Amino acid sequence: MKKYKMKINGNDYEVEIINVDDETAEVSVNGEKYSVEIEKKIQVSKTPKLVRSVAAPSTDIDKSVAKTSKPTEQKGVGFIKSPLPGVILGVDVNVGDNVKIGQRLLVLEAMKMENNINSDKNGKVVSIKVKPGDNVLEGDLLIEIGVE
Repeated sequence: MKKYKMKINGNDYEVEIINVDDETAEVSVNGEKYSVEIEKKIQVSKTPKLVRSVAAPSTDIDKSVAKTSKPTEQKGVGFIKSPLPGVILGVDVNVGDNVKIGQRLLVLEAMKMENNINSDKNGKVVSIKVKPGDNVLEGDLLIEIGVE
């Protein structure tokens, strides 16, 4: 469990607590095991363990995993959203353009870095909700892609 270095009456000891059960502790002192009785019960803290879920932006470049819809499905509209807050530097498509999976749609500057926002769906650009110079927040709708 835990290791400690102790000095008792000028002598150095290396103590390892191996196991604690109720009022008995199993310890190793300089490699030799001992069973020790404890007068006061040790309280074990109940610290919760934090678990974070995996976050994936809707505009991943991984072509095998489309985030807005399945690439083989030609029904409905795909929504390209901003993966993080930033400023639109340029839009590379126009309304009516046919786009393929992985094609660059626009460039977003975020945290002093230029990020390519790519299409994750085959289709036709239905509408463009931003223009160069616009500030966007994470999750803002940038472009709608519909059926070819």
